[in-house]
Amino acid sequence: MTIFNVPLEELRQRGSIKWRRFEPDVLPMFVAEMDAEVAEPVRDRLKRAVRESDTGYPELPAYQEAMADYAQWQWGWHFDVTEAMLVADVVSGMREAVLAFTEPGDKVVINPPIYPPFRSVSQGRETVEVPMSDGGRLDLPALEQAFAEHRPALHLLCSPHNPTGAVHTIDELRALADLAERYGVIVASNEIHAPLAGARHTPYLKAAPGADAVIITSASKCWNLAALKAALVIGPARLRARINPVASDSASYFGILAHSTALNEARDWLQAASREVDANKVFFAEELAREIPQLRYVPSEGTYLAWLDCSPLGLEHPGRHFHEVGRVRFNFGSDFDPGSVQFVRANLASSREIIAEGIRRMATSIN
Repeated sequence: MTIFNVPLEELRQRGSIKWRRFEPDVLPMFVAEMDAEVAEPVRDRLKRAVRESDTGYPELPAYQEAMADYAQWQWGWHFDVTEAMLVADVVSGMREAVLAFTEPGDKVVINPPIYPPFRSVSQGRETVEVPMSDGGRLDLPALEQAFAEHRPALHLLCSPHNPTGAVHTIDELRALADLAERYGVIVASNEIHAPLAGARHTPYLKAAPGADAVIITSASKCWNLAALKAALVIGPARLRARINPVASDSASYFGILAHSTALNEARDWLQAASREVDANKVFFAEELAREIPQLRYVPSEGTYLAWLDCSPLGLEHPGRHFHEVGRVRFNFGSDFDPGSVQFVRANLASSREIIAEGIRRMATSIN
């Protein structure tokens, strides 16, 4: 099974952000959309729903059951389906967590460089930035210092981390949980990239059962189902009860059908995608070494996104240069951290041909 084999001319017919935001001659390698066909079981389930005019409101806990079964199968983590509530997507789930677990003016910890919505969902609160370490991992001593000094109400964790791709170890998560308990900090862990990482990932509530924490997750990212809105907030009743119950009404019935089918019936599709992503990371590193030897990329454990330091090129703004001169678009590093102007984030959930062409355009632009 080959996942990332959709021809470029077919991809350019799509109407999503990736293929419509920038000029037609720009090769898009930015937003986290996969260049893949929808998994066949998901496509068949949606076709059946339309054929049967099954287009009403959701009622059954199908998504909760599917995620619980998947978590037990993949991570050996058990949670009861009653511990999970629906939300529209992980970003709205994070916003609901901020509203539920903090008050205006409270402090919220984030770990830059970080997916930009981690800042936007914290509006009305004071963000405390605890950067990832130079190795791209959680800086536990710095987190303890921030917890002790700032007394935050909430830590918004990204697990696996976007954009560095770090997959937090069980020891790191347990250490974080100990700190959070000691200083009275609730942890909301965004785990949307977790399924792609497979057994390398540890759910936060498996590492720290009983913690004051919730997991916010969805099948959307790893099965490329962003158009079909649905996500889950998983955690103890004492925390879920603080979340506005109206949030559950925003999940799409088609999203629930698609995500549940993906979790139950398209596991082989995801495993194939994960293998291809791992191979694409190696290919990306090798092509960079060959075409732009000034740059070095070390494949990360998690996500299909590459966080690339372009400072050896001596460009004022690498991301803008590659877009305007090279006609290839990456996410700008400054969107994840104002101090990361020299970085770009590249989407590697694509074909080898597109990845190679992206690097070729980079190389041409600096030569």
